[in-house]
Amino acid sequence: MHIEVCMVTPELARDWLRRNISNRPLSRQTVTQLAKAIERREWKLTHQGIAFDENGNLVDGQHRLQAVVKAGIPVEILVVHGVPRSAFTVMDTGRKRTGRDALSLAGEVNSNHLAAALRGLQMYYASPDANWSGSSATVSNDQLLTILEQHPDMRESINRGMALHKATRLTVTAAAVGWYITTKERPDVDQTPWTEGLVSGAGLTESDPRLILRNTMLGMATGQRHRRKDDSREHLLYYLKSWNAWVEGRPLRLLRRSPGEKMPKITRRSCTEQTLYSDVS
Repeated sequence: MHIEVCMVTPELARDWLRRNISNRPLSRQTVTQLAKAIERREWKLTHQGIAFDENGNLVDGQHRLQAVVKAGIPVEILVVHGVPRSAFTVMDTGRKRTGRDALSLAGEVNSNHLAAALRGLQMYYASPDANWSGSSATVSNDQLLTILEQHPDMRESINRGMALHKATRLTVTAAAVGWYITTKERPDVDQTPWTEGLVSGAGLTESDPRLILRNTMLGMATGQRHRRKDDSREHLLYYLKSWNAWVEGRPLRLLRRSPGEKMPKITRRSCTEQTLYSDVS
């Protein structure tokens, strides 16, 4: 085999794709993800690249080449010529490196929860009202590291999120993102009564937003309401609605989500006493 590093332009990529006579089905989603990474200048030269067999046919790298064409930006890629056609069956059979892996390799703890919460934070800021699952919610490993660099306090938020999850069954992502954004946007509010009341539920009146959120989440977890595999967006919506009511001193009777309801903004209003719920029958 002959190995070289080439600067692959969109024109060269198109030419090489003409040699793609027998390959696995193309994933448009993968091409889009790679193209966006190229546009964000996240592309890096690695040992993974393009491969041609003994007859010059493309046997590996069609998604990378299609992404170069889509992005319209040249990138450096490792190119291997003369790969035995028989090796095709074992190409790309290793496990893909996940966001958890990337964060763990960077020395982060609770990397699985942290990766999910950083994705949730990105979705909250970029697309709060979009579907938080599927291709629209894809965040690259490089993006996760950048988001963490921009929001280092998310490390502490994960600890808060895990404690709230244990007590209320809020997803760790929703609890961590909720705690982080309310703390960041309202540093004037003491979060201690909020978290302590939410965790214990002790001494709260029936219209206290903390008790309503706690009971709603525990009810969902025990099957009183249908629970989807990933509830983080819905849980965050409930978290923020309850937090806003708590800060404003408003009573709550019920937490519900209307079809198409938008993610709440953090309230700028406050009450002078956060014991006002006991005054409301």
